[in-house]
Amino acid sequence: MDPALDTWDFSSPLISLWINRFYIYLGFAFGFSLWICFQIVIRKQNKNSPEKTTPKASQNLMTNGYISHPKKEVFVSGVKIFYGSQTGTAKGFATILAEALSSLNLPVAMINLKDYDPDDRLIEEVTSKNVCAFLVATYTDGQPPESAAWFCKWLEEAANDFRFGKTYLKGMRYAVFGLGNSVYLSHFNTVGKNVDKWLWMLGAHRVMTRGEGDGNVVKSKHGSVEADFTAWKTKFISRLQALCKGERKHCGGNCKKGKCESNQRGSEVAEPGSHVQEELPHRDAEDEEPFGSTNEEESDTEDHLSSNPVIDVEDLGKIMDHVKKEKREKEQLEGETSAIRSTVKSEASERRAMITPALREALTKQGYQLIGSHSGVKLCRWTKSMLRGRGGCYKHTFYGIESHRCMETTPSLACANKCVFCWRHHTNPVGTEWRWKMDQPEMILKEAIENHQNMIKQFKGVPGVKEERFEEGMTVKHCALSLVGEPIMYPEINKFLKLLHECKISSFLVTNAQFPAEIRDLKPVTQLYVSVDASTKDSLKKIDRPLFRDFWQRFLDSLKALAAKQQRTVYRLTLVKAWNVDELQAYAELVSLGNPDFIEVKGVTYCGESSASSLTMANVPWHEEVVRFVCELVDLIPDYEVACEHEHSNCLLIAHKKVLLVMEAWHAAIHGVAKSRTQLSN
Repeated sequence: MDPALDTWDFSSPLISLWINRFYIYLGFAFGFSLWICFQIVIRKQNKNSPEKTTPKASQNLMTNGYISHPKKEVFVSGVKIFYGSQTGTAKGFATILAEALSSLNLPVAMINLKDYDPDDRLIEEVTSKNVCAFLVATYTDGQPPESAAWFCKWLEEAANDFRFGKTYLKGMRYAVFGLGNSVYLSHFNTVGKNVDKWLWMLGAHRVMTRGEGDGNVVKSKHGSVEADFTAWKTKFISRLQALCKGERKHCGGNCKKGKCESNQRGSEVAEPGSHVQEELPHRDAEDEEPFGSTNEEESDTEDHLSSNPVIDVEDLGKIMDHVKKEKREKEQLEGETSAIRSTVKSEASERRAMITPALREALTKQGYQLIGSHSGVKLCRWTKSMLRGRGGCYKHTFYGIESHRCMETTPSLACANKCVFCWRHHTNPVGTEWRWKMDQPEMILKEAIENHQNMIKQFKGVPGVKEERFEEGMTVKHCALSLVGEPIMYPEINKFLKLLHECKISSFLVTNAQFPAEIRDLKPVTQLYVSVDASTKDSLKKIDRPLFRDFWQRFLDSLKALAAKQQRTVYRLTLVKAWNVDELQAYAELVSLGNPDFIEVKGVTYCGESSASSLTMANVPWHEEVVRFVCELVDLIPDYEVACEHEHSNCLLIAHKKVLLVMEAWHAAIHGVAKSRTQLSN
């Protein structure tokens, strides 16, 4: 035997294991198979066991032998309505919206932006699951109302501050409705647009498209700002109902790949308790940048090409044919849509009545008798006073007008200014040109006289009314075209004036000095007034709040046009204490520009508190202050003298010296035809 074999010990354990390794592998394989079978049996038993059918979350809630079902997921916990208002319209809309939302059984809170601190509280809306509705108005020069000024300032600074970041308000859901007037074209709904943009820039999620209310009935999509809001409110409530069900966005009927996104709740809500916004991988179409757009055609094409990462060359032709077909169908659809829009636009361009139902209701409450679609007549308190045998207004003292025979009317309720001392608190419409339906002057005059007479008849038998005055009052001898609005805007104003004079009715017409061309084209009236409410550009803008951008040049051109008129002319100055009473030298320069026959200086009349104006009783000058102003002004215009005063109206009359020479003849001729300045001086 080989001696080497003697050294190898076959009884060694390692050698035995190696020799018998096959049986060891077989044993391991058999044991692993048994373990797998055991696990399969256990899982089947767990699945079939009644104790295991209850979800783990429910088992954790099991107490005293019964199961407490998990709380239903809440997608909207409430609605907060923020409003910023100057005239009270936005606040009124907020109230209407809150009442309408009561049917959804959601907590609703109305919040005045004036009392809201965005620095501390706005971040709370990120996790609150509230939906925030912002109703904000645009005020003078595109500025926010005073109540919303700080909120807008904070929001703008935060949106442009890198320290806040683009996700500062991520999770907040909001909708915006702006109130404005498209006659201020460059500033139309500026505040609403900005609030919408700034919230978006901070990462907030827009739940629906911004709404825009237009106070210009001609351009308003639905006929009035109230109707615009009603349409937006309906969409907002519908959207809110969808959000309460967990739906993320509207179904527009264009869902891709046969899946309706609004019904795919399972793909968007991963777990109960997680915020809806956390599952959203990107913003939807409505949440794009306010001034951006998307190309649906490119998106659809990309879907077709990217649905399969590998494309056969043989299939490429089919795909391109499909794309071209869709493009043709899209172009055809856009053509039809364009035609429909053109039809709608054509219908919308049809001239509407100036007096909307809401305006009719407001003016009727103020005592107006409305005529046709844009005119009105109203009984003056001085008419009532003179019917009782008492005193008349300043026109009676200055010019001999009998107040009980005076008809106060206007052929145009619209105006191109929004003066802070407006008697009607801006309930009348505004505009820079005539874009409404137009009634004929014959009808306006006929109904104006009839309505005036009907109002006089109501005083028959009233204690204190003089019988002879009542009889005289039934015959109109004078017409004051200064009720409200801008009568010179009426396209047929010359024909209307001619009809008045043919009826032996004298005419005083007041214009706000924003229509120089119309002043030049105006036929002679008994007396032509121009309102000179301020003597500098800044103060005129502050007091009259004109719609025209070139308001100051129009104002100066109107005064120059007045100087060229060969008839009696008047400057009407309204003094607003602390606003325009310190501009004596500037007033004197304006007098030399228009060279009027008369200057009426009157203290502003306070017509009560109005959210449309910051005017208070503190802005009303005492009569002594008006007298002092007049005396100082006369010292600067040597061709004029103080002619008369009417203390009850807080008004004084300044007359050109050449007119003072014929004042007696003036009183006798006031009810006749209009006389020229040359005739008066002769």
